[in-house]
Parts: sequence; C-alpha cells; structure tokens
Amino acid sequence: MGSTKNRVSTQLVDYDAQVNALTAGRFKDPFSFLGAHNTQRGTEIRVYLPAALRVELLIDGQVISALRYKHSDLFIAELSSMPSSVYQCQVSYENSDVTFYDEYSFSSTLDEEAMYLFNEGSLEHAYTHLGAQFTTQQGVDGVRFCVWAPNAASVSVIGEFNFWQANRHFMRFHPASGVWELFIPDLSADMCYKFAITTLSGEVLDKADPFAFKMQQSPGTASILQYKPAPILLSKQAIINRQKRNHIDAAISIYEVHLGSWQRAEHNRYLSYTELADKLVGYVIEMGFTHLQLMPISEYPFDGSWGYQPVGLFAPTSRFGDYNSFKYLVEQCHKANIGILLDWVPGHFPSDPHGLHCFDGTHLYEHADMRQGFHPDWNTYIYNYDRPEVKSFLISNAMYWLSQFGIDGLRVDAVASMLYLDYSRKEGQWVANCYGGRENLGAIECLKQVNLRSYKNNPGIMMVAEESTAWPGVTQSVEHNGLGFGYKWNMGWMNDSLDYMQQDPLFRKYHHHKMTFSMVYAFSENYILPLSHDEVVHGKGSLLNKMPGDDWQQFANLRAYYAFMWAHPGKKLLFMGAEIAQRKEWDHDHSLDWHLLEHQSHQGIQHTVKRLNQVYQAHPSLYELDSCATGFSWIDNNNSQQSMFSFIRYAKNADHFMVIVANFTPTAYQHYTLGVPAKGTYKVVLNTDEVCFFGSGYRVTEDKNQLIHSVVQPSHGFDHSITVNIGGLTTLYLEKVNDE
Repeated sequence: MGSTKNRVSTQLVDYDAQVNALTAGRFKDPFSFLGAHNTQRGTEIRVYLPAALRVELLIDGQVISALRYKHSDLFIAELSSMPSSVYQCQVSYENSDVTFYDEYSFSSTLDEEAMYLFNEGSLEHAYTHLGAQFTTQQGVDGVRFCVWAPNAASVSVIGEFNFWQANRHFMRFHPASGVWELFIPDLSADMCYKFAITTLSGEVLDKADPFAFKMQQSPGTASILQYKPAPILLSKQAIINRQKRNHIDAAISIYEVHLGSWQRAEHNRYLSYTELADKLVGYVIEMGFTHLQLMPISEYPFDGSWGYQPVGLFAPTSRFGDYNSFKYLVEQCHKANIGILLDWVPGHFPSDPHGLHCFDGTHLYEHADMRQGFHPDWNTYIYNYDRPEVKSFLISNAMYWLSQFGIDGLRVDAVASMLYLDYSRKEGQWVANCYGGRENLGAIECLKQVNLRSYKNNPGIMMVAEESTAWPGVTQSVEHNGLGFGYKWNMGWMNDSLDYMQQDPLFRKYHHHKMTFSMVYAFSENYILPLSHDEVVHGKGSLLNKMPGDDWQQFANLRAYYAFMWAHPGKKLLFMGAEIAQRKEWDHDHSLDWHLLEHQSHQGIQHTVKRLNQVYQAHPSLYELDSCATGFSWIDNNNSQQSMFSFIRYAKNADHFMVIVANFTPTAYQHYTLGVPAKGTYKVVLNTDEVCFFGSGYRVTEDKNQLIHSVVQPSHGFDHSITVNIGGLTTLYLEKVNDE
C-alpha cells in the first residue's frame, strides 16, 4: 500500500452506505474510504470517531476543522492538496479532549515475503510478524496489529484504548495472504485487546490474539500488549553445556513438575516464577536431577486441564508471574547447568469461544469434518496440519520457546493422537488419507518440519515424543524416513513394569516376562523411561499405593523398583512427589505432602532417589550406551521362581561395567551366586535395603568394606562368579574395583 498522498479516488462515494457499514462494525476495506483521498471535488480527509463532539485535524502544521457528515460519527475535512505526512486528530468528547494520530494516515508495513512463507507453511518466526508488535512507523511509536482471518467480512482491533468498540479500529485486509493489519499509535504495554471478527454470516466474534505474548488469567479472556521479549542469548559455553547434557551418551535424569502444585505458599497461594527459581531449582540440584521438565505453561483457561488445553501458545501463563520472571527461572536453570524442558501441545486445542475454534467464522485452524477435526477423548479440536498457515503457526511456536528462552527442548504431548487418523475412533468415525491409509500425512510432515528446524536452529537441544504405539523410526532422522525426534518415552516399559510391580510377590513369577520383554526392543529407539503424572491421576493412585504388601513392604518394593529403573537402559523421568513416596493421588489444586518427610520411611525414599542420581551420574556404564545393545547383557533373565533379575550394564570402555541384581520377593537369600564377566574384587555401590533408606539392613557380605571376591566357578555362562546375600524386595549395584 502506498503513502497517503498517492490515494486517488475518482468515483463517486456513497457516503450513506459507508457510514452505515462503519456504524454496524462491518467494514472490509477501511483504507479505501477513511484517511486522505483525492476526489472529484478535491482532497478529503475522513475520520470516523464515535461519540466525538468536535474534530480538528493538525496537518502540516495547520489546524483544519472537520465537519460532521449529516448526523453520523463521520467527520470530513477538505484540503487543497494531499498531506505530505501523517497527521493528528484533535478531538473533543463530552468530558475530555484528546489528540492522536489518525491510524488511516499510515502506510502498510506488512512484510510480503514473510507472508509468502507464512502461506507456504515455512515461516519459522511468524510471531515477529503477526500478533501485536510494538514498532515505530513513519516516525511515530505504536503497535502494529496483524491477524490471519482470510474468511472474515471485516476485522477490528478492540481494547481498553477504544472502549472495546468494534467500529473504531477497522483493519486493512491483504487478500493475497488472508491477513488483516493496522498500525495504532501511542499505545502502552499491559493494555488489554482482542480482535472483533465479523463473519460472512454477520456474527461478530471476539477473539484473543493467537500470537499474543501475554494474556489475562481466567475468567479474563483478553490478550495483553507486551513489548517483544528480549531473548535469552546463550554463550558459546552455554551451548556446549547444553549439547553435553542432552547427548545420547549423557546421564539424563528428569524431574517432571506441575508448577501450580509442587509447593504452595501460605493460604494455598501459588509460588511465583521467581520463588520457584530459588526453591525448585535448588531442590533439583539437591536431589541430583539433571533436567527439570515443566508441564505446559502456555496460557490456559482451565486449571483442571493442567495446561494441556492451551489458548495462548506464545504466552507464559501469568499464574506465576510475568514474562521476565519466567525468563529468570530459565536463567537460573542455565546457571546451575540444569536442563529445562517444556511440555508442548500441538495435538489439539480447546473450544473456548475466545480461542482458535472457528476463528474467522470458518474452521480455520481445525478440520471442518468432525471425523478429522474433533478429539472425542478430550472434547477438543484437532489442528488441520494440511493447512500451510497452521503449520507455520506450530513451527513458529516451537521456535519461539526454543529460541527466545534457550531451553533444552520440548516434550511433545500426545504424538500418537497426531499420527493416526483413527486414533481413539471406531470404524466409520474417521477419514482415510489420500492413499486409503490411517496415517495423518499432514501431521507427520508437520512433526518432521518442527524437528528438523528445531535442531538446525538450536544446537544441542532434545525433542522428546510421548508416543505410545509401535510407530517405527520416531527417533530416526528425517533423512532416514524417521520423525526426527531425539528421544521417545518408553510407554511399553512403563505399563509392563508397573503391572508387574502391582502383582503380589507370590504371583510375580507368572508375570516375569513383563520385566524382561522391554529388552526385546530397548535399542530400537532412543528411550526415556517415564514414571510421569499420568500414572498418579484419574483413580490410579500414587506409585506407593500401587505397591503390594504391608507398609514396610510397599516402601521396599518402591525402592527396589526405582533402582531397577535407574539401571535399565534408557534415560529417566520421575514425576514430582514420587521421590518422597506421596501416599495420595496427585491433586493439582494443592501442594505435595511435604510433611511426609517427617517420617523415616518417606525420607528413605527421598534418600534413595538422591543416591540413585549420584550413582547414576558417577558411573558411565549406567548411561553411555543406553541406545546400544553392547551396553547391556543379561546374567539371568529366567529366574521366575525367585522373581530375580540380574544383568550387566557396560560403559563404552567395556572394562567398566555394573552388575545389577534385583529380588522382587520378600524372601532374603544367602550365598546367591552370580556369574560375572571378569575376575576381580567387586564392591557394593548401592543396596536399597540399607537402614539409611529405611531398609532392614540385610548385609550383602560380611566384609566390612562391602567387598566381594570372585572365584573361578562357571555360572550363567561366565567363567567366574561371585556370591552375595540379598535382602527381600532389594536391588543391588555391584562394581568391579580391581583385578585379582
């Protein structure tokens, strides 16, 4: 669009029709009528100002009165020539006088090349072009509003700066991109706003800005003006540290947290991001976790969704503070060399009226066909991944969190629901792809593009898939026909092992395979072993309550299980509360039961997890070859009668290894023989039955230094063996400390 002096109209204008459209709030092309125009009668400047009593225009240093058109809110000033620059309106209202620049005297600054990429589905930083951007235009400070709504009849910016009037700030439409745009001068941060979208049927929808950096908390639904956040700039060393801690051969132990219920202050108040930066990060360091994973923090209206039904994908939730305080939390993680991961939800969005659903009166972000566009499990809407602009929206959102905050990566929620068109649907309730298959080709391509661009632009990150099916190549590179994730949650291991642990020890021998089957596929992907929030909600009870037996046995079972998990190939993830053996199911409305740590039993679980993290990080054999078969070997996987499992974990240097034996019955065994791969002296590195863990203190060996000497006695296919005593419901870690 050219400058104001180039606008020429030689056609007669139907002023009455235009005024009626303005009054009704339905005006698709405001710049064709408002602002400065050459007409057959000369130059006119037209301004539409509801409730104005008198209007004068300050043009090129002169004050020119504008006359009211009939009895409307349209004012017209006549000039001898077009103004050479933007001009101001001096307006008298009943109780005030104000002076401001006329929005319709500004040229368009829409980046057409960026919009081309947006429409192509490849714009990585759409959040710098769409939404509300503070900028300077033609020497004037203000905000450029930009929204994609290609099927709208008209769009207006509404907010507290115009008393939420839909007929005050009509936006300019760009048909080529389907984008509406308007520059409004002299606005301030923290002002609330929305878009009033008039549909083709005449309905007016008040919609929040999909690209807003800040939003009101529920029950508020408005977006909030926010200066473009300054990104966290990582130093070269910080990027190197990120690469090291997220690498496939690194020790990765993740603490999953729901910020609203990890800990609360007096009167059940949320802790702020700033308070969490001190308390939570300090706790993660104390417990020895390498990473902190936050459940979704993109602004969401309903607390009970835990963030998995977000409305403001670009806005950190203001429940815990503003953008800068969240940034401080991230920076504190960086300083402590703690990786920080965010849950990301590109699989669906809620039906809140101010959200994305039927955004411009049509199914813009979602499929129109309910068999493709509606999720029956969660009563939410599914993104239309085939639409390029939706792809740009999601790619940009991933880039926003990664590049703005320098975080370590995204854990992508519900990937399986994205991959399959028939996910959670019966026959006849889904639509096949163009090849007749059940694969969602648009979602697959979208995920590939997100991963490709994320890794390319952010060295050393980790992209994690929560994917619960046998989809092949989730962590294979896109170049090798994979989805391009770095890691995948091992849902099979989680389901099988928890099912085993819930069995009475008397019957575990009949379920022995559930603890060994995971090794059939353990190296097919880069796995994370998750004991997440999903396992302690919706009537499932806490992990402690899943364990059978009396109170002491429940704690012993849990300690032995955690140690088995930390020794099993795959990175680790534990949901908050599990490390203190929370007794009741997780409740998002209340703090964890930290008072339980008054009891030795709960202290023992916490001490066990802390010790596991220490041992895990100190021994490369437990993590270096998590995704390689050479890093694991069974000693005995067939001892179902005693519910005993024994195996070896190897480091890249095969001379460094750890022997693990787990006893999942309450029966203690003396002189239990294990084959070992090398002669030498072995030391007990971990015994979950130690008194300091609230165990029985059953001694593994009579040697005061906890040393065990191998003998030349073949066992389990090895030439040498050792003999240990192992308590009931106990896991042992044994390390060779020297040759003999």
